[in-house]
Amino acid sequence: MKNRIVKKITLGFISLLLASSFLFCKNDSTVNVSKLIDIAGEQRMLSQRIAKDYIYLGMKIATSKADKQLKKSLNEFLKIHNELTTLITDSEIKNLLDFVALSSSELKDIANKDFTLDNAHLILDLTESMLEGNQYIVDSLKETHNIKGSNLLEKVAKQRMLSQRIAKYYIAYQSGIKDENTVKSMKDTVKQFSENLRVLLANRDNGEKIDKKLKEIDKLWKIVHKFYNNIEKGGLPLIVFNTTDNITKKMDEITKLYIQKDK
Repeated sequence: MKNRIVKKITLGFISLLLASSFLFCKNDSTVNVSKLIDIAGEQRMLSQRIAKDYIYLGMKIATSKADKQLKKSLNEFLKIHNELTTLITDSEIKNLLDFVALSSSELKDIANKDFTLDNAHLILDLTESMLEGNQYIVDSLKETHNIKGSNLLEKVAKQRMLSQRIAKYYIAYQSGIKDENTVKSMKDTVKQFSENLRVLLANRDNGEKIDKKLKEIDKLWKIVHKFYNNIEKGGLPLIVFNTTDNITKKMDEITKLYIQKDK
């Protein structure tokens, strides 16, 4: 227990250093801010997906998809980290970004180990710290750069992460992590996704392509969000896995369309 607390504090500190380091490059005119929001936002999603896939594999549910997705997500996370390191040219920031390599290496090490509840807890803690760090990065971009549609871009980009976060907490509860925080985090995530979706649907400047895709998601969401909120009953892990992946994919497509609008 003591090791878990120390580990969590250390990783949270690492993520905070990464996040705060971004303030040093806020005036770099060579950085495409929309692109950085997109890839930093994708890191948030991947952190949640990695944890989800690890627990699905441990529960022997959707094993083929989860195994393939876990390996791909780990590789993509490291690839994007390297891209962020390349895009951020300040030497001091690069030193701070080295801390991320340490946490991502530990994540990969645990994810490749046999499933245990202790390892599942460690992965949940680690991915929460990494999520927090990348969220600070996105927030600093949003607050320090005046780019058209940044608030909407942030909401739609965040939907990718929220959909994977739903699946993570759903399967975590089914695996035996049945504490109050798991249920609360799930229901808070569902609520936040619903609120963001309402804002995006109400935007009059979406355009035909974006509106069409958002309406497709809304139609599915009206049905499946009830399954997600019923986390304590469980019994639908495959539906949760497949529908959240479907939503993540569609939200990623919409994110790319918003980025094109911002150019």
